[in-house]
Amino acid sequence: MTSFPVLRPTHLRRRTLIFGVGAALALGTGAAIVAPDALATPKPAASQPSVPGTCTPLSASLTASNEQFSSSAEAAAPDTARIQSALKSCAGSGKAVELKANGGKNAFLSGPLSIGSNEVLLVDAGVTLYASRKPSDYQISGGNKCGTITSSSSDGCKSFISLSGSGAGLMGTRSSSGSQGIVDGRGGQDMLGTSTTWWALAASAKSSGNQNNPKLVQSNGASNLTLYDVDLINSPMYHVLLKGGSGATVWGVRIKTPSNSRNTDGIDPEDISNVTINDAYIQDGDDCISVKSDAGTAASHITVENTHCWGTHGLSIGSQTAGGVNNVTFLNDTLAGTDTGGITSSSNNGVRVKSAADRGGLVTSVVYQNICMTGVKDLIVIDPNYSGGGSGSSIPNFADITLNGIVSVHSASSAQSTLNGYNSSHPAGLKLENIKLDVTKTTAQYANIGLYKSNITASGTGVKVSNISGSGSVPSCSFPSFPAL
Repeated sequence: MTSFPVLRPTHLRRRTLIFGVGAALALGTGAAIVAPDALATPKPAASQPSVPGTCTPLSASLTASNEQFSSSAEAAAPDTARIQSALKSCAGSGKAVELKANGGKNAFLSGPLSIGSNEVLLVDAGVTLYASRKPSDYQISGGNKCGTITSSSSDGCKSFISLSGSGAGLMGTRSSSGSQGIVDGRGGQDMLGTSTTWWALAASAKSSGNQNNPKLVQSNGASNLTLYDVDLINSPMYHVLLKGGSGATVWGVRIKTPSNSRNTDGIDPEDISNVTINDAYIQDGDDCISVKSDAGTAASHITVENTHCWGTHGLSIGSQTAGGVNNVTFLNDTLAGTDTGGITSSSNNGVRVKSAADRGGLVTSVVYQNICMTGVKDLIVIDPNYSGGGSGSSIPNFADITLNGIVSVHSASSAQSTLNGYNSSHPAGLKLENIKLDVTKTTAQYANIGLYKSNITASGTGVKVSNISGSGSVPSCSFPSFPAL
């Protein structure tokens, strides 16, 4: 694969973007260059967060060896109670419980933690917070047995970190070298008392049932949340699930887990509104970003910008869209089909909108603008029959999706795009503007497609294509290296 030059800004700490006609955008250390002539107008962007003052400092008492600790520490994670107690004492203060190094000791080992209203858990650069390997630590009372495969899809595991109160935050500090605090889910380590890793359990569940693995970070209905300058690695399942509520800022978060670790989504905004994701670097074994909604609650007003993906399943809407998805903008993002370890994604997608009749709903006012892809196989995927389609009356309706400034280079073997609506009563409404794909093979059905300066077109059952007035231009692209963690 041909390499591309990368601008490396000298200012590591602040990542404010400066836009200009034909100007390159400096998006952080080793970031991509995207040079559009016109930009989408997303919802007003959240401002870059700042680290609050410290309420309570906690000093590390452990060091790790290959992500592991002594048998006694593994059997009873020694830091759970003191971190949780400190968080409780700082509740409502707007300040942080700060995890600090202590000489050569730089590790904390904990079971599940809950961050309450208006408080922050802050992990200093050079410090790692490790998650317990003991499945019983995560057990939900009355739920499926955590750490097992079951026929029921009911969740049996608590998340490692729960953002349980509005105004909660998980942050890291950032050193002059660019390193950040780390939260390590240890998904590649054997569950305590077994010879099976969390990831191996997930792989086995693909053919035999449902995995019961903990997510790394999750919220349920809390609002005004912040994730900032923290590294989230090796999650047993999803890295970040933001479910319900209104208001979340995810900025400077780096997620790194191998591409072959099943169901380790990067960031999933679900049933939530008013979300900004900015300056994220994401490698995982499922969707890079997945915006989704369940019946009764829409996902809306979400912006994903300056975000870079390696070896993932793509920048996705869905598959759940039953509550509706609207006013979503992906802006100045890049995707590479292979992760940093050379593993190619098993579902190698770029731009992706997916749903099915058992989980569908209205998807409208969605914009993908200035998206650059390299080594991707399924370049643009509009799929209302995801995973076989399912049966039901929740018909996917992809009404208004604009793709403006989409570029692919060095695409994977057999690359193609798919532009499908559900049926003649529910055609996909698509605008393709300033599209320049290196592989133009495209299949389509039941779609109304407007074209402006696009090198792909489509034909098929129920497909109508027309020329439209558009704006902007094809972006120039380069691709970042994943920052050193």
